[in-house]
Amino acid sequence: MNFSRRTVLGGALTGFGGVAAASLLAACGDSGGSGSATSEVTFGSNYSDNVPKTAMAAVISAYSNGKNVKVNTVDHNSFQENINRYLQGNPDDVFCWFAGYRMQFFAKQGLAGDISDVWSEAGGNFSDALKAASTGEDGKQYFLPFYNYPWGVFYRKSVWQSKGYTVPTKLGEFKTLCEKMKTDGLIPVAFADKDGWPAMGTFDYLNMRINGYQFHVDLMAGKQAWTDAKVKTVFDTWRGLLPYHQPGANGRTWQEAAQSLLNKQSGMYVCGTFVGEQFTGADLDDLDFFAFPEINSEFGQDSVEAPIDGFMMAARPKNAAGAKELLKYLATGPAELSYLKSNPTNVAASKTADTSGYSALQKKSAELISGAKHISQFLDRDTRPDFASQVMIPALQTFINSPNDVDGLLKNIEAQKKTIFTS
Repeated sequence: MNFSRRTVLGGALTGFGGVAAASLLAACGDSGGSGSATSEVTFGSNYSDNVPKTAMAAVISAYSNGKNVKVNTVDHNSFQENINRYLQGNPDDVFCWFAGYRMQFFAKQGLAGDISDVWSEAGGNFSDALKAASTGEDGKQYFLPFYNYPWGVFYRKSVWQSKGYTVPTKLGEFKTLCEKMKTDGLIPVAFADKDGWPAMGTFDYLNMRINGYQFHVDLMAGKQAWTDAKVKTVFDTWRGLLPYHQPGANGRTWQEAAQSLLNKQSGMYVCGTFVGEQFTGADLDDLDFFAFPEINSEFGQDSVEAPIDGFMMAARPKNAAGAKELLKYLATGPAELSYLKSNPTNVAASKTADTSGYSALQKKSAELISGAKHISQFLDRDTRPDFASQVMIPALQTFINSPNDVDGLLKNIEAQKKTIFTS
């Protein structure tokens, strides 16, 4: 995600299951009313993990009309996987979502409300880049940024200092370090993909480092063939790195992989800064990261995976006036800082946020993002939701389990891509 990290999985028109799904449906009432700024506003949240859930509660509590906001929290993955049906039914007035392609996809389908008037009032709080990431294909704004965070290679400073490890900047150095970690009794790279999205971050970085940002976004948009030799190189390179990764990834959650790093069983972990949610006190102070290493000198380390999380409004909200007032509040620096106080693993989107209290990890995150030539949103945010959930999740999990038939894997992905992107 706390969906920061974890990007958006679903989009399939599948049925809801379990208590979480039932609560998602129950949370949605009739739509279409205008309401008022002081009457009840419903807020659909997938900040379901303890840390982000507590942080979001602090945000709403600090809102002057907070007592009128009904927060409907649903398990993160259930929310993602059923988002299409949720939006086509009776969604909450305001709901959590993601910038870029994933926002544009639903805006184009008429499943999100135009909040250009909110931007006309509060847009000065954001950079031009954030506005672009919040704008639909029709030039209107449908998204309000709240924070973003980079993906990197995380490690514990104390472990590295005790072993004499140094930060690798190129792939060869990275592999040499992995070999050294193995001899030191460490799992070089913590790894998890039970929920289907974590491995996407590794794929994105490998593809951007090998083939560049433009090829990556074109591939995600269905404009490049998955059978292209460039993509095969990505998977062949990844296959060479898998022996350094924690085995059994498809049965492990990202939190469990984070615990491996926390407990000093693993030396590194490719993840978003939300990994810090699993660390507290001195352990959190011990957490550090570096940019994914260079593979092709033509592209170096010019691209950073830094998803933008925020909020959207339903196409026909029950309380449009109240929804827009809530969004204006969420666009402020104080609102974002009230979230970051409880979950200091992200960086505020608003230019009005006071960053003087940022931790070392937050300062480093902000520097990495600001210094990037290109910012990607994450695989399942940079492509169609049905392609991400129906094709890429099972494809990457298949690769992790059986990495030797790359040609067959890519042929299968390409065949499904052609069907989906021409539908």
